[in-house]
Amino acid sequence: MSKPQELALAVTHHVRDNCLCLHVQRAARALARHFDEVLRPLDLTNGQFSLLVSLNRPEAPSIGSVAALLAMDRTTLTANLKPLERRGLLKVSVDKEDKRSRRLTISAAGRALLAKAFPLWKQAHAETERLITGCRPDDVRSALRALS
Repeated sequence: MSKPQELALAVTHHVRDNCLCLHVQRAARALARHFDEVLRPLDLTNGQFSLLVSLNRPEAPSIGSVAALLAMDRTTLTANLKPLERRGLLKVSVDKEDKRSRRLTISAAGRALLAKAFPLWKQAHAETERLITGCRPDDVRSALRALS
């Protein structure tokens, strides 16, 4: 029986220190935890904030278009909509043009919550941008968008 081939510890350290995917995931988790904490007084997570913001537009978007914007699959998005719908922050309705499709509408309560959340988000966002040193935040956003 042959012995399984092992990676050298130096390879592990190289990946740990250089892997873009690992570093982006770690940063995303840390940012998510930070924004969750900032929005906690409003009983809102950063993901829920992003979802509500995505609905803040003149025309009710389809579930598919919101899923694409948030880079989520439709099943995950549907699961994330349910608690917000139960709180009366949004409404899911049948599309008048295509009965198979659903449209998402932010409610007055959802808009009021966004109005309270936005200043908290804005301050936390400005603080986060100040932590990004050595490069312009717009360059970071552009580079990350190029990956998606």
